[in-house]
Amino acid sequence: MARINLLPWREERRTQRQQEFYALLGAVALGAAGIVLLVTLFLGSQISLQTDRINTLNAEIKILDDRILKIEELDRTRSRLLQRKAIIEELQASRSQMVHLFDELVRTIPEGVRLESIKQAGATLTLEGDAQSNARVSAYMRSLDASPWMKDPDLQIVKADDDNPQARYSFTLRVTLQNPLDPEKEEGEAESGIAAGGAQ
Repeated sequence: MARINLLPWREERRTQRQQEFYALLGAVALGAAGIVLLVTLFLGSQISLQTDRINTLNAEIKILDDRILKIEELDRTRSRLLQRKAIIEELQASRSQMVHLFDELVRTIPEGVRLESIKQAGATLTLEGDAQSNARVSAYMRSLDASPWMKDPDLQIVKADDDNPQARYSFTLRVTLQNPLDPEKEEGEAESGIAAGGAQ
């Protein structure tokens, strides 16, 4: 019976399979390297794109920040101008009010009363003077209360020199100033009058 030696064929087959395995392993490695390279390039392009977008947004944000600063500066300028306008309007209103006020002071002062000092602090007017008697001071207070330009007279001090019966009574009183020509006040009074009429 003839014997066939299969060892060289098996060795060749094993060698061939090893070569195929290494070739396949090399192809897989090259494919994986190619995929990694492609993914890296894609991610790099996406990062570059996002970086460009961020830079564009930062430039737009800077432009908007500059505009916001300009708007805030304009708002501050507007507020300053409105304050100046309000002060000017108040001065114009008080200028005519002072004319009426001095006119009222002349009209309301009764005979036997003399003013020595007039001081204003805001809407409060402090009057200092002397009178022949307490009755004259009371008459003066009633006259001030009846004035449309002054209200709520408040007597602070009234005194006389007890050693001299002929001495005049010195007094200090305060009144609150009001402006009957104030349109806001007139509107408020008109609305309250309408409301009162409606309630009836």
